[in-house]
Amino acid sequence: YKMAGDSRFPDVDTDGSEKSEEVEIIVNVGGVRQVFYGDNLNQYPETRLAELVNCLSGGYDSIFSLCDDYDPGKREFYFDRDPDAFKCIIDVYYFGEIHMKKGICPICFKNEMEFWKVDLKFLDDCCKAHLSEKKEELEEIARRVQLILDDLGVDASESRWKKCQKCIWKFLEKPESSYPARVIAVLSFLFILISSVVMCVGTIPDLQVVDAEGNRMEHPTLDSIETACIGWFTMEYMLRLISSPNKLHFAFSFMNIVDVLAILPFYVSLTLTHLGAKLMELSNVQQAVQALRIMRIARIFKLARHSSGLQTLTYALKRSFKELGLLLMYLAVGIFVFSALGYTMEQSHPETLFKSIPQSFWWAIITMTTVGYGDIYPKTTLGKLNAAISFLCGVIAIALPIHPIINNFVRYYNKQRVLETAAKHELELMELNSAEGKVAGSRSELEDLSREGKDDPFYSSRIKVSHSDTFIHLLSEEKNYRTRLQSCK
Repeated sequence: YKMAGDSRFPDVDTDGSEKSEEVEIIVNVGGVRQVFYGDNLNQYPETRLAELVNCLSGGYDSIFSLCDDYDPGKREFYFDRDPDAFKCIIDVYYFGEIHMKKGICPICFKNEMEFWKVDLKFLDDCCKAHLSEKKEELEEIARRVQLILDDLGVDASESRWKKCQKCIWKFLEKPESSYPARVIAVLSFLFILISSVVMCVGTIPDLQVVDAEGNRMEHPTLDSIETACIGWFTMEYMLRLISSPNKLHFAFSFMNIVDVLAILPFYVSLTLTHLGAKLMELSNVQQAVQALRIMRIARIFKLARHSSGLQTLTYALKRSFKELGLLLMYLAVGIFVFSALGYTMEQSHPETLFKSIPQSFWWAIITMTTVGYGDIYPKTTLGKLNAAISFLCGVIAIALPIHPIINNFVRYYNKQRVLETAAKHELELMELNSAEGKVAGSRSELEDLSREGKDDPFYSSRIKVSHSDTFIHLLSEEKNYRTRLQSCK
């Protein structure tokens, strides 16, 4: 394009005989004037700029259906749009692809592309990834707001059991909902700690007692405390299962599977103790009970339910599978190489500790991870040199992927805080406008967004664009104010 000069642009009453390829289109977007030629615009005839080429023959109705204003004297089309985004979009007519400039909101840029009727397939893949990430953030905010609205909303048509079920679920799953719910969450946390401490203390020989057969067992007092904790865990799990709105999803959730693993060994051990002796030998029963009691360590993972830090760490590790895989690959290659070298170099020593290459794997692991137990060590000069090199390579191999993993953790943690703040801000704005009766419309809009976000990877036509700016309506189509979420920060 070039800056506008004198136009060779037909008047509105022209008969349209001039070829569209020779038409010069003058466009003023947000105060920035551009000149385009028909031969370039007609490469993509379905775009808004291409439609301007042939709109003059249709009269003013046709013109104003495409632009905000038109000056017949200057023969200039006016658009109240973002000029920075427009400069990026028109690249499609010259380069066949579009790149977003740094600092432009991806969602707002997508709305601009929809206004100019440019297909998203022309957006470069790197920019599509940024757009997809922003879309997921908005969907997450909408989901959080919808969950809070569901908790606050009261449906008069619900039965008494449904209302009671919802209250129990909120009471057990949402500590922030009320003061008694916070008390229950603290009690659950204390029971987990007490149970874990009892499991550890019960292994101290001085606190154990000897049964009639001469076998050591836990002190009866500790056993009673353990039973009380299991009773609390069982009651809590059953109430949560009964009040769950989606019992199938609840049963197969990872944290709920952990809860079952923490409770089940107690009842299986109890069953084997009282009934197993009739079906198998007593020694086999005791071995089975001992193996099941070890599974009690699973209850420590129940702390993740009450710790946002542990949850963030879990999600960060999930997003760091690639870095963790690289770390394991580096270590695996180094372990194989240095264990084979260590075994070969140490064979000349008569008192060598390297009996085989598989046995040398253990030495390579504790050396490369800088643990160094000292149970296996080289005795020859070449073996010591090999150990020094393996140590240095191990430090480098471990240090390289650590930084990306830490960055993933920090980025995910900060993102969760931003999303939580944005959801609370949306609720505050909804409360300010509740007096005007707009909360109901806001809730239905959120539900529509959540459903459409699952079906359409780049949103659907329900995402509206204002006349003077670009933003996403997550609350109500009739509102004229901008929210933090609509600003797409």
